[in-house]
Amino acid sequence: MGRAGSMTRLPFWKTKTLDQMTRKEWESLCDGCAKCCIVKFEDEETGALAYTNLHCKLLDGSTCQCSDYRNRKKYVPDCVKLTPESVAAVDWLPDSCAYRLVQDGKDLPDWHHLVCGDRNRIHEEGHSVRGRTISEEDISEEDQEDYIIDWEGSPP
Repeated sequence: MGRAGSMTRLPFWKTKTLDQMTRKEWESLCDGCAKCCIVKFEDEETGALAYTNLHCKLLDGSTCQCSDYRNRKKYVPDCVKLTPESVAAVDWLPDSCAYRLVQDGKDLPDWHHLVCGDRNRIHEEGHSVRGRTISEEDISEEDQEDYIIDWEGSPP
């Protein structure tokens, strides 16, 4: 028999929908994988996506952090600001994305910092793009398609 009042409180991502979260909760869901910052090409005829091993010019590839997150749209106009609506609409978020997982009613992986308490575990276990990409600024625009690689359907 359990003790009265000993109920375990569920974490916010299990009790709230994406649009019910506070800004702080929303921002904390990001695991810092930087997979959404990978340069992608879309086939105009088929709509198929091709991923590269290039990252956005604002991404610090060694930390997987945006160098100017607050002003990113100013410098990268096509940067997609994730919202509950955009999470449901975009098809390029990786299967491991916490926003997508919560949207789909799934659990966060054990390496997610909200679960394990360690923001570096994602990198240590190889679930981020840390050390796997180079800046798009280092490659001429006409040569960027040469950097398409097979991430097995989506970034690692």
